[in-house]
Amino acid sequence: MTDAATKALSRVPVEITISVGRAHPTVAELLTLKRDAVLPLDRGVDDPVELYAGDRLIARGHLQEVEGEEGRLAVRLTEVADPDGGT
Repeated sequence: MTDAATKALSRVPVEITISVGRAHPTVAELLTLKRDAVLPLDRGVDDPVELYAGDRLIARGHLQEVEGEEGRLAVRLTEVADPDGGT
């Protein structure tokens, strides 16, 4: 790849998805969900979150509040996945 192509690709935005946990309700439980229902996750508040680009795990970290911006979240990375697919 040429330097120009690499430079052009480096400006392409990538959407990152942050996974804070998973829920495992039954279909019957899903059908009864209403506003203000609570759906328990398989992780705790202090457990690490996972960052995905598409379906590829790229890092893990911990949620934190953005300094000076009350209520806005960020992720502090604690582990970056191996680009060859491992972590």
